[in-house]
Amino acid sequence: MTEGDGRTRTYTAGVGDRATGAGVPRDGQVRIGSNTKVFTAVVLLQLVGEGRLGLDDLVEKHLPGVVRGDGFDGRKITVRQLLQHTSGIPDYEAEVGEAIEQGRYVEPREVLEIAFRHPATSTDGKTFHYSNTNYVLAGLIVEKVARRPLAEEIDRRVVRALGLRHTYFPAPRDRGIREAHPHGYHQDAVGGALRDVTAIDPSAAWAAGQMVSTNSDMNRFFSALLGGRLLRDEQLRAMRTTVPVGDSGAGYGLGLMSRPLSCGGVYWGHGGDITGFETRGGVGPDGRAVSIAVTTDPADYAVTERLEGLVDQVLCR
Repeated sequence: MTEGDGRTRTYTAGVGDRATGAGVPRDGQVRIGSNTKVFTAVVLLQLVGEGRLGLDDLVEKHLPGVVRGDGFDGRKITVRQLLQHTSGIPDYEAEVGEAIEQGRYVEPREVLEIAFRHPATSTDGKTFHYSNTNYVLAGLIVEKVARRPLAEEIDRRVVRALGLRHTYFPAPRDRGIREAHPHGYHQDAVGGALRDVTAIDPSAAWAAGQMVSTNSDMNRFFSALLGGRLLRDEQLRAMRTTVPVGDSGAGYGLGLMSRPLSCGGVYWGHGGDITGFETRGGVGPDGRAVSIAVTTDPADYAVTERLEGLVDQVLCR
């Protein structure tokens, strides 16, 4: 947890390695899953602020001929709709879990082929439907416009700019976690055995979920973003302009989520799930930031609800 004045507190619980009983490293590195989407969106929005592309550009302009499928077409979908998950483009996530656990490197174009076998989730361009495919496409657009690899742009424009010393985008076929870290575990079903899945190849997640960070770095990142240190005012306003996430009370902007607080107002963040790890957190109205990581990707959604409840409790205390 990071207070608005910069004071930090770190808490750990449980064990970091079930085989040895070793403790959880203090502020250790974890896989941050879909929090990666915020980094991807920030870089793309920086390029928008530089006049190198527009949010209302059609995807076809930057990725000609790439997006074609049953009910979706890159000639009718905008960059904004990708970032806000209103494109209707189907997800691929359910079909790559085995590749991730096997440690198999997966190219971005391969996950697009998987996703494009399925029909559109909506066709009105307004309905929110979460799809990792949107952010793979956003990452490809960054690379096309910047003419540099996405990982390099994230590192240069965000990680090094903010001094996030424990945050990185794993290199191709990099299955480990570089610094001190807890092990991550997977449970196939509620009550099932926990399998150690710390060493995976996260490439299938790429621009949608590949990065590694720490809780303190994530607090610093979200605080800097919402404090205006990464984006110009116009792009930050666009990022915080949301559509409803079903009837949950949450809103999804351009890679940034708002969630209601029990004490009033909302907090801004995202959250992430990837094989072995789950992360939740964000920044509240008074500038207090909290990040929580657990070292399982549980089969029971009640665990996620408890994590979000804990974020609420900390931000409302």
